[in-house]
Amino acid sequence: MAKVRKAIITAAGIGSRMKYITSIMPKAVLPLFKWEDGKPVMFPMIDYIISKLSDAGVQKFCVILNHTTDKSIISHLKSGEIQYEYQEGQKGFGSAVLFGENFSEKEPVFVHADDGILADGYKAGVELFEEKNPDAVLFLREVHNPSRYGVVTVGEENRFLGHKVYKITGAEEKPANPKSNFALLATYIFSHNIFDAIRKVKADGEIELTPAINNIIAGGGAVYGLLLPKETWLNIGDPESYFTALKYTFENKFK
Repeated sequence: MAKVRKAIITAAGIGSRMKYITSIMPKAVLPLFKWEDGKPVMFPMIDYIISKLSDAGVQKFCVILNHTTDKSIISHLKSGEIQYEYQEGQKGFGSAVLFGENFSEKEPVFVHADDGILADGYKAGVELFEEKNPDAVLFLREVHNPSRYGVVTVGEENRFLGHKVYKITGAEEKPANPKSNFALLATYIFSHNIFDAIRKVKADGEIELTPAINNIIAGGGAVYGLLLPKETWLNIGDPESYFTALKYTFENKFK
C-alpha cells in the first residue's frame, strides 16, 4: 500500500486575472478567512493548502516558484518540511510539476495549484489512492460550463466513503465540445508515472497536465475520479471566484 506523504504545490504563475493585487504580492499568499477561538482572521491560501494536506497525512512539501515571488513565500512559510524549486518562465502547469520530480523520489505525490483549495475531500482521496494503488486519483465537480475547464469522460461508477467514484476513460483541456460536465479540480494524487507522462506530452507552447493524464490512460494506467459537491472548490484565481471563496470561508466559519 503506497502512502501519500508528499505534495508538490505549483506557485510560479503570475496571477494575471487578479491584477493589480498580484503585481505587489504573490497569488499564493492572498488570504481567506479562518476562524480561531470564535473569531475570524485572515489566513494565506498557501498556508491553508499546507494545513489541509498535513491533516490528510502529507509530511513533506515542494513549492514551485518563479524568481519574482520567492521572497514573499519563503519568508512567510515557517512550519513543516518545505523544499523550493524554481521554474523559469511560464511554461504551463505540467512543466511546473516536472520540477518536483527529484523531490518525489518515486513516491506518490499530491499535485496542488496555489489558487484553490478543497473545503473537504483530501482524506477521502488519500484513502482511495492507498486502497486502489492506481496511477492517479482526480478530484472532480460538476459544472454548467465545462468548456472552460479540463474535463474527463467516465466509465464504471462506484461509491467510496459517501462519494461517487468513477473509472476515468479520458481527459480534455477546455474542449470546444465537451463530452461530459465533470471538471477537473486543480488537485490530484499521482504515482511517479506522472513525470514520464508529462514528458510525452507534445505541445508547441505551454505543457498542460490534462494530456499527461491521457498518456497515463493510454499506457494502461488506472485513473479514478472522486466526485465532490460543487461548493467544495474554493478558488481565488479571479475576482468573482475570490469573492465567493471569501464569503464561504466567513459564513461557514472555515477552519
